Amino acid sequence: MSEAEKPEILITGAGGTLAQKVIDRLKERYRVVLVDFRRQVKVTEGMSSYRVEYNKRGFEDIFRKHDIQAVMHLGRMGLYESTHRNRYNHNVLGTQRLLDLCHKYDVQQVIVLSTFFVYGASPYNAALISEDQPLKVSELTMDLVDSVELENLANIYLWKYPELNITILRPCNIAGPGVLNSMSLLLSNSVAPVLMGYSPMMQFIHVDDMADAIVVAFEKNHPGTYNVANDDWISYQEAVIQAGCKKLPIPSIPERMPHRISKMLGLKAWPSYLINYYKYPVVIDGSLFNETFGFQSKRSLDDIFSYYRDKKSLNAL
Repeated sequence: MSEAEKPEILITGAGGTLAQKVIDRLKERYRVVLVDFRRQVKVTEGMSSYRVEYNKRGFEDIFRKHDIQAVMHLGRMGLYESTHRNRYNHNVLGTQRLLDLCHKYDVQQVIVLSTFFVYGASPYNAALISEDQPLKVSELTMDLVDSVELENLANIYLWKYPELNITILRPCNIAGPGVLNSMSLLLSNSVAPVLMGYSPMMQFIHVDDMADAIVVAFEKNHPGTYNVANDDWISYQEAVIQAGCKKLPIPSIPERMPHRISKMLGLKAWPSYLINYYKYPVVIDGSLFNETFGFQSKRSLDDIFSYYRDKKSLNAL
């Protein structure tokens, strides 16, 4: 197949580690259009790169210029990257503009990366949370409401425009080399805060496995909403130890104390609005995704945590 005959796909958040791994898996068979609001991403032959925000006029120009057949929306603004208002404008209003353009320009498939955070951390969560459970996080904190609203938008378009073939992925904690989310930042530190009296069960997926999951969801194309997680889980305090961190005990009472300490420390890796995720388990059931797409993770928990241990050992030399 010549370069001109390859289908064109657009990937948002193209400068991120996860997106880069997805691009590496697809670039031989597709012409990839890279979009990132933070930076202009370097390209290789057969790629195009744009630095533009989804709400800017120049974003639609990309759809006019290219024959986009599929979109992978991996470019969510991170929880610690900006204010709540800016995150809402980018993640919610920007996603709405993206989906409108997908419909306008007859895009045939859309992958939307969400997060397990949408379920909310609560003592009343089910032992294994399936995709049909309510999204309760907006009831618990306004700082994460954009995550739920992004999903609500994607679900509206999923049912309103079935021809878009929208697949929504809710992964557990993504970790590993190059990942810069709050959990990965926390495990990268030499000291990690832990709430006294709490050590909820947690799930982790290696960034390489998550890239594989996105690619298989794209190639097999079964629209819907799916949790993505390993079958193994581990307590938070054990994860901290396995990652080579020293524990920093934080008093959990009175109730507002951990939030005040979090704000005082100013840690991007341990923001106050995520405190409940270090108190209560949010263990998701990934069996639907595994069965639908024939997916199985290749990297173990030790593969994940050994990266953080080795990184600390190198820094100590």
